[in-house]
Amino acid sequence: MSSIIPETQSIKAAVIHINSIDSSKFTRLLSRILQKLHLKERSFSEEEEEKLMIALSLEKHTLQLLLEAVSFILEQAVYHSVKPPALRQHLENISLAPEKAEVFSQVWASAGPEVLEKIRHGIFAPEKLDQVSWQLSLLMARSDQSRLKEPHAVINLGLRSEDERLRDVCVGFSHQDLLEFYTQMERIQTQLDSLT
Repeated sequence: MSSIIPETQSIKAAVIHINSIDSSKFTRLLSRILQKLHLKERSFSEEEEEKLMIALSLEKHTLQLLLEAVSFILEQAVYHSVKPPALRQHLENISLAPEKAEVFSQVWASAGPEVLEKIRHGIFAPEKLDQVSWQLSLLMARSDQSRLKEPHAVINLGLRSEDERLRDVCVGFSHQDLLEFYTQMERIQTQLDSLT
């Protein structure tokens, strides 16, 4: 069985720190990271990270390494849709202590299916595009130029969050900006088409 978790220097260093953490604290840490994994946002605020550093007796860079490694491992579990016993085996293969591998397995067994379901339904970001409107204008003059014909587009994006709040984001484009944006959208569409 090939490993879903590469043994990089960062992973090896993180495993040493994970093995040294109290299992009950690690369970809560793991649950929180998994709970926010589908949102692609930080699992902990700056203030919470400060408290974690004290609670786990870790320096800031060590805590960052640990959080990134745990997130990466969980992302790999999501990507490969791995079963809890297989996840435990993969973790033991990279020298994670059996009790920590069991914690991973238990947390993954209880919360993993919900995270997989959210990801399957396309909840990748905290906000989704809900509506689009646009407006075109033509700038005819400025104080330093009397004859000017400069087209300008304003696109209003309505973003809906998971809690159903709508937020408007307005973006202004010159003709060249809009052309570059369109080219990028075409590339994205081509890549999406190639996946289906």
